[in-house]
This record gives sequence, structure tokens and C-alpha cells, in this order.
Amino acid sequence: MSDRTGALDGQVVLVTGGARGQGRSHAVAAAEAGASIALLDVCADNRTTTYPLAGPKDLAETEELVRAVGADVFSVEVDVSDGPATLDAVARVRERFGRIDVLVANAGIHGGGSIQDASLDVWSGVIGTNLSGVFHSMRAVSPIMIEQNYGRIVATASNQGRMAVPGSVPYVASKWGVIGLVKAAALDLAQFGITVNAVAPGNTSTPMVHNDALYKALRPDLESPSWADVEPVLAPHHVQPVTLLRPEEITAAVMFLIGPSTPHITGSVIDVNAGSAARYTA
Repeated sequence: MSDRTGALDGQVVLVTGGARGQGRSHAVAAAEAGASIALLDVCADNRTTTYPLAGPKDLAETEELVRAVGADVFSVEVDVSDGPATLDAVARVRERFGRIDVLVANAGIHGGGSIQDASLDVWSGVIGTNLSGVFHSMRAVSPIMIEQNYGRIVATASNQGRMAVPGSVPYVASKWGVIGLVKAAALDLAQFGITVNAVAPGNTSTPMVHNDALYKALRPDLESPSWADVEPVLAPHHVQPVTLLRPEEITAAVMFLIGPSTPHITGSVIDVNAGSAARYTA
């Protein structure tokens, strides 16, 4: 069993999209800091996503990783694009633990397309999960946190929520929307001891990047492109000479924002993107 740091002792941290990838990393780190963990994940594929999403086995593995550091864990399989279902799932988490101190609104999917040919179904699916899902999660936890007069909310945006790239209209729009939602919610909740922030990751080594569909989209000239074929396409997205970040690097920023030392950071975006932020105008 790992030593627990105690920075989040007694707190309940809810992570959406917690079955794998960045969500798993955030959940395990919060558990190591002493929190009890609630995991929400759809654990099923959908018709608008061209790569496999997390499944029940992924969720079970994250649960075991959380338990391995001595933390309590509770999971609900739910699609956060469904508002009423998300409200119900969050109510179950509160019933289980009695409180919710932190929301990491991390659930997200990738879907691309140019404005002239983007699929309407892909648009609806990506906006539904990446933007409406964040809204539904925030809307569900906010009354609980107001009652507690305490809360920390961190949403996962993207470097594509700070700077557009071609051929990615649904994803870019969803992530820009997350940043606007974070800033508006921060204004609404500031008087209640609740902070609302975002992290904007660069390209990160998770199944959202490592899948055949994205490889093919990046190298349509090849029949079966490999990572070696697509890495030169992705590398220029970052300024530092690193093509992919590790999920733990994003987690470090999340833990900074939900920890006890940052009570007056709200409405902010932390860019974790290997220097892409140096290209932004502000």
C-alpha cells in the first residue's frame, strides 16, 4: 500500500471519465492524497466515436488502483451527456459519501470534421459529452457545494480550446465552450467558497490519441498508418520537443487546483501543453 499524503483527507473527489486515461490518473492521485473517490464513466461505445471508449474492465481496474492506496471508491456507469441521468448519478454519490468536495469534469471524446463536411451526429455527440457533459456535472454538484460552502471544480479543456486547428470543428468548439463555461461558473460560485478552473492539456498519451481512427485521419494518404507515421504530424503542435505528454503531467495541475493552497485561484485556465501557450495572443 502506498503512503498517502493527507492533503485531501476527509474529502470526496468525483471524477467523470474516470475509467482510464487522464481520469484514472487524477483519481489515483486524489486517492493518494487521502480522498475518497467517486468515478463516473459511460463504459460503452457510441455511434459518433470512431475509436473504442472505456469499458467496465477499465473502470474495475481504476477501482482496484484506488483501493490499492487505501482509499474508498464508488462507481456509477452513466453518460454525462444525459442531464437527468447525471443528476441521479451525483445524487447517488452524495448518498454514498454524504458530501462532494471536488468535481473533476474530465469526461470527453474526440470527433473531428471541417465546417463544410462535419457530420451532424459527430457534432451532437462531441458537444453532448464535452460541453453539455461538463455543464450537467457542474449543475449537479453546485447545489451540494453551495450547501457545504466549499467546493473545487476543475474541467478538462484542451489546447484546442485555446487555439483552433483545421479539420476539428466539433472538438475545438466543445473545448472553447468549456473555458467559457468555467469562467461564467466561477463568477456565479465565487461567493460560496467554490473555485472553478480548467486545465488545457496538449496532446497526451491516452487511447484518445492512440487509436487507428485518429492515425488514419492524420495520415489519410496511408492504408494503415502507425505511430511512427503520425508522430511527425503531431509533433509540431507542441513547442518543446516532445510529441505527447504523460497523463500524470495533467494530474499535477489538477492537484494544484483542488488542493488546500489555492483557494483564490478561480476562473483560470492552466495550460499544460509543452509550450503551445507561447503561441497564444493572451
